[in-house]
Amino acid sequence: MKRADLDLAIQRACEIVRQSNVYIIGSQSILGTYGEEDLPELVTLSDEVDIAPVADDPNEIVADLLDGQLGEMSQFHQDNGFYIQGVGKRTANLPSGWMKRLVPVKPPGAPGTTGLCLDPHDLCAAKLVANRPKDITFVNALLDADLIDGKILRARVDMLDPNGVSGSGIPLARRRAIESVNRQNSRRAAG
Repeated sequence: MKRADLDLAIQRACEIVRQSNVYIIGSQSILGTYGEEDLPELVTLSDEVDIAPVADDPNEIVADLLDGQLGEMSQFHQDNGFYIQGVGKRTANLPSGWMKRLVPVKPPGAPGTTGLCLDPHDLCAAKLVANRPKDITFVNALLDADLIDGKILRARVDMLDPNGVSGSGIPLARRRAIESVNRQNSRRAAG
């Protein structure tokens, strides 16, 4: 996925939900901070953009509109090679204060619309908690490229709400964050 794809996703999502702002919750929110040319290739391979309407109802019906019109196997997906997954803003367990660190993306062809992308460290903290192999690979690629600071990531993991995660999510995320800091420090010392 490229930044131009993210711009189009923001524009179309804002049109569908009839709002000027949407949240970019998933991995492609990294494109709000970095251009695709600065990112490891595997970080931009996803053909899905997770978007949450800023104003949604408790049943997330507005998010469902995105799935129906711009989702997987839609005409939008066929035409553009990627699709929008409508989600609620509570989909990801994010560190406290995440809304203050959002990265605004204003698509050049859509004045008055903004995609509010997750800060890369908040994104990676949520991915460590999710603990899926693809999420761990994503975080490690950003750490290895020195696009994420392991110490900041560890601090963000400590800011996660333990009530928002079932099972061993937070302790496991903390362990992975500590490992990532140690690995990044070792690599820097050797380099």
